[in-house]
Amino acid sequence: MKPTRRLTLTTLTAAAITALAIPAASAATAHGPTAVGRAATATRHCPPAFDEIYHDRHITGAPHGDGSYTASIDGRELHLIPNADGTWSSVINAYQSFATPLAATRAAVDALDGADLN
Repeated sequence: MKPTRRLTLTTLTAAAITALAIPAASAATAHGPTAVGRAATATRHCPPAFDEIYHDRHITGAPHGDGSYTASIDGRELHLIPNADGTWSSVINAYQSFATPLAATRAAVDALDGADLN
């Protein structure tokens, strides 16, 4: 089968695009996060600590230097998950987002409805 002009031009165009895209992509990732990513990481606001009684449950929470947050309900750890958009989720309310770790912890207390966090 003899190559047609269209097949030859398509192959050459694809090869040229690939040859230009690979060095550009590797240069962009070789230097770590982009300026936008660094700015987002640097400006991530870590909410303040809390220690209160909510619906007869003792809830506490405290930030860590790495941007993570520890919370507990009656002394038992509640795993909090920071989301990319700055909101928070917990293992109790995994499919909901909350503005602060305090709001996520309170929602977990509501969802537990008196049950222990095991």
